[in-house]
Amino acid sequence: MITPETVAYLARLARIELNETDLARFVPPLQEILAYVAKLNELDTSQVEPTAHVLPLTNVSRSDDPLPSLSNAAALQSAPCTDEGCFLVPPVIE
Repeated sequence: MITPETVAYLARLARIELNETDLARFVPPLQEILAYVAKLNELDTSQVEPTAHVLPLTNVSRSDDPLPSLSNAAALQSAPCTDEGCFLVPPVIE
């Protein structure tokens, strides 16, 4: 059973500020959601395999083949500051 106190607890967890009117207004929709979930729990899903995705996707990533990369000189070509083959950047920790 959803009460305004339950809604206040959920709002606090979600870091949402609700006034008393809002707390009372959210009770019926949350009760409807829980009733629908209870109805779904009545379904027999023992013959249904668990899924991680609703579509049957297989290997959507490209292969991880090594390819030639930039040479050190080409990578440093447009750098504003370099030193002995490395990028020079300003310090970020004092």
